[in-house]
Amino acid sequence: MEKEDILQAAISGDINAFQTLFAGFQDQLRSYLYRLLTDRNDVDDLAHDTFIKAFSKISTFKQESSLKTWVFKIATNLAYDHLRKQKRWQADAQDRAADLAISSEEIRQVFWMVHNTSPAGAYEMKEHIDYCFTCISKTLAIENQVALILKNIYDFQVKEISLILNKTEGVIKHLLNDARNIMTDIFEHRCALINKNGVCHQCSHINEIFNPRQDQREELMKLELVKASKKFNREQLFTLRTMLVKAIDPLHAAGTDFHEEIMRCLRTAIGEKGDFFDR
Repeated sequence: MEKEDILQAAISGDINAFQTLFAGFQDQLRSYLYRLLTDRNDVDDLAHDTFIKAFSKISTFKQESSLKTWVFKIATNLAYDHLRKQKRWQADAQDRAADLAISSEEIRQVFWMVHNTSPAGAYEMKEHIDYCFTCISKTLAIENQVALILKNIYDFQVKEISLILNKTEGVIKHLLNDARNIMTDIFEHRCALINKNGVCHQCSHINEIFNPRQDQREELMKLELVKASKKFNREQLFTLRTMLVKAIDPLHAAGTDFHEEIMRCLRTAIGEKGDFFDR
């Protein structure tokens, strides 16, 4: 059956046809939701709610955009309802998480256990850069965060983002410009990998802890960000960073479980989660 025929069957109420189309972008939708929510349990819930709501309203889909864009709009609205109950993260959120981990032997033991026993417990610098990108994007207003992630990580066009956020293309361009400027400023002053005067060197520090036999310099030189840091300006470095992040699925990476524990620690440190050990 051709894709257009499957779409028409879905619009007519065929749940199997809708499931077939939904499956085509489900992984991308889930990783997008994770970058917004930073909690796998919330992702499971909202991805399920998105499927149910989208199918229940499929008869209203007028094909003014792709089905993917239409479904992402539903998911974004659900995520927005969830996120507006929470405060925006501060730029020092990762510092506070590091302080909590350093002060808690129990939390450090969880990190080691996951690193040593989970098939997704590896530590790789490029994945930590992705983790940092997610954390720093949480300092943005929700609409700026959504616009930036959709455009720079998932390659949505401005027109599509305007449909998802229900704003004019001019407003979306303004949101994108502000988001990039804020993110670039934060990275410039925090990421020691590309700014030797930075205050944060988490990537190599954690690598020394969990990969003590690995040659630090060799690992650093694998990253295009480091190779390029001497010749590109900060805007170009931001573009290189997003290219690296685009290549990583935070829910299906080598260190997914390891970074989930670090993220739980961060969310505990900033008061978004009551207790690290509450699942």
